[in-house]
Amino acid sequence: MAEKQRFTRVPVNAFKKIVINAGILATNFNTERAEVEEENLLGATSGGISFSATPTFKDYGEDIDNCPANTKELKRLDSIETKISGTMVTIDAPLAKKLAVAADEANGKIVPRDFLEDEDFSDIWLIGDYTGDDGTGFIAVRLINALNTGGLQITTQNKGKGQFAFEFTGHYSLADTTVVPYELYVMKAVA
Repeated sequence: MAEKQRFTRVPVNAFKKIVINAGILATNFNTERAEVEEENLLGATSGGISFSATPTFKDYGEDIDNCPANTKELKRLDSIETKISGTMVTIDAPLAKKLAVAADEANGKIVPRDFLEDEDFSDIWLIGDYTGDDGTGFIAVRLINALNTGGLQITTQNKGKGQFAFEFTGHYSLADTTVVPYELYVMKAVA
């Protein structure tokens, strides 16, 4: 009799917990109704979209004699760097302004500035399909006070589409430094 493989298996509810497709980027998202208005879509992407939330720690025990590194009682979370990155393949004036980081736009003309204004920071949403219990779920990341810290990048190709790489970074605010610059939602859509 063959031995049963106890650890070579897939959870029976795995399909109910899979994120599928590339997702979309938007300037606003209604989490209660799971709706994105067309005018809130940033544009089309290619190659998928990446989100990261990377913590930085302080280890107050690292220079204490006889104290091992990474002692949990002496470790503190210093900050969390949050980013959404990818490549756009569509562009319009509002998106070009956002990608140019600090700029003003009028009638399609984008004029860069060498200083930041509060309006340069805005929330960006990454929203994707989550299979959930009945296929109507979503996963969403709200990147708070986002700014394109990757700078403006335009790549053209012979007989190919133009590409516009981006790297939006979330920012803390002095108004409340305890608010980490992202929120994560893994939810079933409400009808």
